[in-house]
Amino acid sequence: MLLPLILLTKADSKSRITGMRTVFIADAHLENPSDTNYLLLLAFLEELQGKTETLYIMGDLFDFWLGFPENPFRQYDPVIEALVLLHRSGCRIVYFEGNHDFHLGAVFREKIKAKVHRYPAGATIQGRRLYLCHGDQINRSDYGYLALRALTHNAAVGSLVNLLPPALAMKAREVLQRISKKGYAEKNARWNHHDVIGSFAERVRGEGYDGLVCGHFHLAMCEKYQAPDFTLLSLGDWIDSFTYGEMIDGELFLRSYSPIDAI
Repeated sequence: MLLPLILLTKADSKSRITGMRTVFIADAHLENPSDTNYLLLLAFLEELQGKTETLYIMGDLFDFWLGFPENPFRQYDPVIEALVLLHRSGCRIVYFEGNHDFHLGAVFREKIKAKVHRYPAGATIQGRRLYLCHGDQINRSDYGYLALRALTHNAAVGSLVNLLPPALAMKAREVLQRISKKGYAEKNARWNHHDVIGSFAERVRGEGYDGLVCGHFHLAMCEKYQAPDFTLLSLGDWIDSFTYGEMIDGELFLRSYSPIDAI
């Protein structure tokens, strides 16, 4: 059985009619506005204006975000404003929470007008039925992380965010970062993530989907299967490789954004 799933009821068919793009991005882990990946993302978001029907942010856009009623993370103001401008240009924004950004709150739902998903979702995009997820629940053998996720992502914790001081968020950030960095190398050594994603893709394919789009693993790959046609798109990251996904005329592609593109 697949992960908990919410079906997107609004089909993304407009881009098929107009020829405009659907774009997928994940794992920028933004920290400081002066960082290269931050600056390149701002340039990329500006380029999407007027050319993109929907932007799917597939989690971990930020190194850490909790959705307090008022935004205490002022270092992210430039990217928030870039997303506001992108939305005003006519681009729909859909955000899948990751393991570094969750309980997103009012900034995304009210200011950016984003559709926020806590769980994986199925969507018909340009006539293709896709399974969309951040990817942190794909490895069902990572019991320790799944238990931590169940604790941090539940609705009760989300409600507490509105009651706690933002200073506590920074303490939580430090703890979660230590856990994440400590476990990263260990998990890479323990599991072949290419095979983990591939195995999950076969399950998704068996459920009748035409494709899987995920992030989380910082592994960039686009693999196409035949009979029936199916595409596995793992988005890589926007830290060093600056990779992203694009869908045009019903076909998924893996793209790489070059610093030269931002000049």
